[in-house]
Amino acid sequence: MKSSITACPLDCYDACGIVYDEGKLKAFKDGHTQGFLCPHLNHYASHERIKQPRYKGEVISMQEALTKLEEIFSATLKSEILHYRGSGNFALMQGVTDHVFAKIGAYLTDGSLCDGAGEAGIVEGRGSNKNMPLSEIAKSEVVVLWGRNPHATSSHLLPLLKDKTVIVIDPVKTKIAKMANLHIQIKPHTDIFLAMLLYRFLHIEDSCDDAFLEAFATEHEDYYELTQTIRIKAILEDIGMTLGQIGDFLHLVVGKKTAIVCGVGIQKYRDGADVMRAIDALAVGLGLFGKEGCGVAYLGNSQEGINSPSETQKAKRVSKVNTPFDEFKTVFIQGANPLAQMPDTNRVLDAIEHTQNVIYFGLYENETNAIADLVIPAKTFLEKEDIRTSYSHNGMMVMHKQVESDIGISEYDLAAYLGNAFDVQLKSEAEYLEHFKNHGVVKIDGSFEVENREAVPYKEGFDTDDNEFVFLEEFEVPQKVDEEEFYLITPKAASSLNSQFHRDSYAYLHAAAGFSEGSRIKLLSNSGEAEFVVKINNDLREDCVLVHSGAKEVNNLTTSKHSYEGKSAIFQENFVRILKID
Repeated sequence: MKSSITACPLDCYDACGIVYDEGKLKAFKDGHTQGFLCPHLNHYASHERIKQPRYKGEVISMQEALTKLEEIFSATLKSEILHYRGSGNFALMQGVTDHVFAKIGAYLTDGSLCDGAGEAGIVEGRGSNKNMPLSEIAKSEVVVLWGRNPHATSSHLLPLLKDKTVIVIDPVKTKIAKMANLHIQIKPHTDIFLAMLLYRFLHIEDSCDDAFLEAFATEHEDYYELTQTIRIKAILEDIGMTLGQIGDFLHLVVGKKTAIVCGVGIQKYRDGADVMRAIDALAVGLGLFGKEGCGVAYLGNSQEGINSPSETQKAKRVSKVNTPFDEFKTVFIQGANPLAQMPDTNRVLDAIEHTQNVIYFGLYENETNAIADLVIPAKTFLEKEDIRTSYSHNGMMVMHKQVESDIGISEYDLAAYLGNAFDVQLKSEAEYLEHFKNHGVVKIDGSFEVENREAVPYKEGFDTDDNEFVFLEEFEVPQKVDEEEFYLITPKAASSLNSQFHRDSYAYLHAAAGFSEGSRIKLLSNSGEAEFVVKINNDLREDCVLVHSGAKEVNNLTTSKHSYEGKSAIFQENFVRILKID
């Protein structure tokens, strides 16, 4: 064992630092980890993993599994192989498999099940996606949690909220909303109207940061005219808020160091890019960019400032959202569970069942490896070397191997096996790790961060051609639910991470919907149907049904259409009807 220092491998904002001490995971006391770990890591060892490879349901050795993998690939045209990689294990060495698959001529995927639409909107407006790191949120006076629930995700935000003014914009009266100075219980898919109205009243009340606008957003008058196309009274009624709340919001943020901290649910719509761009525009009006303790926090690019050694630029790709699995003879699935996490499960299942060879490479039993022909267990983050970066802070975290284990195989070793079998040159594992480390720099406080990342981005203006923010010029009016329909919202749960760990199977309804606790219902959408047990939650809006992301069968109900920009899944743009079963 080289060191007791490592980092969390989970696809999460926080990317915590970990000390491995006599078989126990403990948190770094300093920095963003702040001395505590989330429930997932506190119970990490209690989650049963896949321990042995299997083929067609029969347990085999790792060598037999690798031999079988080579045989399958040898018998398949490389253009008929698909590599579908998720982020179930989130670290830089995961990409080495992309390199091998690209080099042999297989297909990779393109698009996102998570944040792609929002990132597209940010890039259109700012020219780049540079995130406001946690270290700057700590300096804020006001934090606006827009569709973000830190008690379920990014729990390391919570200590940063102490003694700050907190505003929550969320369709659910979450725990943090009940503690906030102001909660706007917005109707789903009306965030763009709210952002535009707030900008409009900011302008009406002469509260814009005029100096900032003149320096970095000279088209602001045109955008103000666009916001004037919104009928105030009608939109406020539709959103579910009052003029008084508009005034309260502006009173709390104008002239204050403000961080607008966004969740990904706000952009999981066809027009998700426009939603995020409108929120950015509000921040521009307030002059929040390029100033200490101010900005918009979303998901930054975790590989910003890092030159990847993987050569995948010329790789052929298909959609990650509506992947045509049935067009491939062999599908290699890594760190993902498409039969739970992809939209339109019925389509996904039908497509995968028409694939001759399904190979699963990962840690846990799930819906996808249950139907896989070949299952290859992966090593945990404690059993291999890796490097971790974050989309929420600028840290670079070295993940040293902590234990020796005969279970599973690492991403590098599997890639090296395939590379050797199919004549793809790889550098040594140590060379790749050193390559990534060379992108880090030790800061004055002793922290190790990605070099050249800005703690306060956009100080000199935006990364557009003229350094100015690019405002929206038009927007789409979202479709509303019909009578007898409900908005389906699918936020993260505190007990699970996507389809990992402890998933529930409940549909949460407001009592006004007319269903009793424990009754069984069927939800129907344009994509399919699914059965759930009812739990009453009067913290929901009356027009919403909440089923947590990763719940079994929830994606029977979701469409596999893309966002207009960003090739992203649109999990929030689904309406459901409710039928009582008993």
